[in-house]
Amino acid sequence: MRRYLIILFSLILTLCLASSSKRPITIFMIGDSTMANKAIDNEKPERGWGMALQGFFTDDIIVDNHAVNGRSSKSFIDEGRWKVVLDRIKPGDYVVIQFGHNDEKPKEDRHTDPGSTFDANLTKFIVETRERGGKPILMNAVVRRNFQAQAPANDDDEKLRNTVFTGEKQPEGDVLVDTHGDYIVAPRNVAKATNTPFVDANRITHELEQGLGPEGSKKLHMWFKPGENPSIPNGREDNTHYNVYGAHVVAGLLVDAMAKEVPALKKYVRHYDFIVAADGHGNYMDLQKAVDAAPAGKKTVIRILNGEWKKPSIPKNKKIKFSLSKNAHWVYLI
Repeated sequence: MRRYLIILFSLILTLCLASSSKRPITIFMIGDSTMANKAIDNEKPERGWGMALQGFFTDDIIVDNHAVNGRSSKSFIDEGRWKVVLDRIKPGDYVVIQFGHNDEKPKEDRHTDPGSTFDANLTKFIVETRERGGKPILMNAVVRRNFQAQAPANDDDEKLRNTVFTGEKQPEGDVLVDTHGDYIVAPRNVAKATNTPFVDANRITHELEQGLGPEGSKKLHMWFKPGENPSIPNGREDNTHYNVYGAHVVAGLLVDAMAKEVPALKKYVRHYDFIVAADGHGNYMDLQKAVDAAPAGKKTVIRILNGEWKKPSIPKNKKIKFSLSKNAHWVYLI
């Protein structure tokens, strides 16, 4: 009997150790400013959708976002950024690949051609990810908000941060018009040729913005009137980059699309009413503000991603449930 108890105890201990040593899966993100992490000082509201993605997963997933403003598939490789990611990939990790906005720009340090150099770079990311035991997921570029029949001249999306709010009505129609051309077709072709899961981010965001219409779609982007945000005193009119709200809406749509194309990810996906993070990866950085925004009488789940937090004041007419990640903790004052 004692021998069997020892064996049973050993088995339980082995299972516990195996469980505790289970490595989280990392999802690496490579792309441009529409995906990238952004500065949060002085209440800066710009966000990439990849910055919001962690809030849509359980603690089993770590989102490691390497997307950078202004980068194309070419400059991402040439600057050594891809090598940094490649050296970190472990078997079972994922790499989400999304370029196009800057590959189509004319500058030689960024430009690639669909059907040629653009496809070759995307294929390189896929092949080398698999060589490390990783799993690639390919996306095409998200749309620009363009309701003009003739898109405005745009040789650099980064220049949009220098625009100011004019209040002048631009001649817009009711139909969202594509600005990417073959740069949204090439990733689909590469995905098919390499048997890689493909998320049609362009179609998904096109349907989103078309559904909202010319005015409603501005709410996703960096459209601010003078005085609306302290970091943008003169306002801005930017049809490419997302604000906090837009990034979270897009991330929520794309995470579901990823889980559909890669069913193994589905069990890790979560949708919360609000996400709070001290580092700006949520739609709130202040927990009390998230509680204040919760509707009365309706159960509201608030995910807290990181940081130390004092319990907020909760009105009696609100039904709040908190979901703390392993990196978030309550601070109890004595």
